[in-house]
Amino acid sequence: MLTSAQCRAARALVDWSREMLSEQSKVSHRSIVDFERGAREPRLLTKEALVRALESAGVEFIPENGGGAGVRLKK
Repeated sequence: MLTSAQCRAARALVDWSREMLSEQSKVSHRSIVDFERGAREPRLLTKEALVRALESAGVEFIPENGGGAGVRLKK
């Protein structure tokens, strides 16, 4: 669903800090830090909250399609 690399890249696209993502998603800052550095895999509900927040900011998630999962800004 959501990889740590996609999360970091999505934040960069919309110029959000981890703190901003935490505020917008209602996910703890510590959970985001741990996820992005690969220390812990969050629950599905947590990942869904992160995706919803980033999508509301204009991020589009690209599924694995042979070239790897990714992110881009919606037009």
